[in-house]
Amino acid sequence: MSALIEDVSARKIINSRGDPTIEVDITTVDGFGSASAPSGASTGKAEAIPFPEGGVEEAIKKVEELVAPEIIGLYADEQEEVDRLLRELDGTENFQNIGGNTVYAVSLAVADAAANSYNLPLFKYLGGSLASDLPFPLGNVVGGGKHALGKATDIQEFLVLPVGAPYFSAAVEANAKIHKKLKDIIRKVDSTFTGGKGDEGAWAPNVTNDQALEAVFSACQEVSGEIGFECKPGLDVAASSLWEPKKKNYVYARDGLSRDSGEQIDYILDLIEKYSLVYVEDPLHEDDFQGFKELTQKSRRCLVCGDDLFVTNVKRLSKGIKTRSGNAIIIKMNQVGTLTETWETTKLALENSYVPVVSHRSGETASTHIAHLAVAFKAPVIKTGVVGGERIAKLNELIRIEESLGEKARMANLKI
Repeated sequence: MSALIEDVSARKIINSRGDPTIEVDITTVDGFGSASAPSGASTGKAEAIPFPEGGVEEAIKKVEELVAPEIIGLYADEQEEVDRLLRELDGTENFQNIGGNTVYAVSLAVADAAANSYNLPLFKYLGGSLASDLPFPLGNVVGGGKHALGKATDIQEFLVLPVGAPYFSAAVEANAKIHKKLKDIIRKVDSTFTGGKGDEGAWAPNVTNDQALEAVFSACQEVSGEIGFECKPGLDVAASSLWEPKKKNYVYARDGLSRDSGEQIDYILDLIEKYSLVYVEDPLHEDDFQGFKELTQKSRRCLVCGDDLFVTNVKRLSKGIKTRSGNAIIIKMNQVGTLTETWETTKLALENSYVPVVSHRSGETASTHIAHLAVAFKAPVIKTGVVGGERIAKLNELIRIEESLGEKARMANLKI
């Protein structure tokens, strides 16, 4: 088998929001790999720059004229060397020359081609023969913020996590049942609701944050009773989008109120207690390491997860570990660019008892790679929606992985 790279090509495709993005193909002597880059609407300021100036067209040009001549002739199974070269070719810390999405597509396509060259599924190629833990699916069922329009909630995502699921396919079905049940519950609260959805397939009703939480909590309880195992609610507050630096307040425009940092912490703690939340993402703005520390110390049996806080970055996660800010981290490869750096961040999280949550972006493609990354990285949770073709693609791929593992398949050890 030879993973020698023979050809590299790139094209413009469309993501789930209808925006252009990049897809890269890698051809080796004995294999082929392809990867496309997703895009976020709610992004952290410390993330890699998605595309160079000039957008996707310029990114394709960079692949063809700068990247391809350098990596053709290398071996796709030498991932660290390829990723180091991508860093050198860009020459900046945030990939502003080539673009984080460009690097994401190239780096992941190289891994995909290497796995194919050895006739292995990506999760086994990256994680080895012992990779057999399936993540619990975390799904967005009611959405607002930057993922919805109109009078939707200030809080960006109301999530469900089937913590008691005995196997992965049962967990997927549980989330889907909750999503369906919510449609009827929401109609009783919002008479104007016509079934509108946000970017990730979550319902986008005209309700308050508290009404949305009541609905999700109720749906979780009802479905848990029907299926015989526990499903719990969670939140992605996306607090950086609510934060007004000059006023030093979190502004909840839909609810017509604002909270200072102390009040925000108390508010989140009250929600955790009242609704038995097991997951809260970005409850405070992206530079508030001390606030994350305080919330983590005061909360019980809840994952306090940093997305904008950490942006899949080793330096920012190291700072969080030092201050004990949060106990979970979102893993989004295109926040940092390369597969090597994504694995380094995930490994650091696992070594320090932070729960890595491999995540989609709001503007997704039909690519299924993050399903394989979640298993290969031993991530206990994957955040990838509940409905919508680009979300279902990842979930169905994990069902296939579960089937392929047979008796070896097991749910991850999720400690909350």
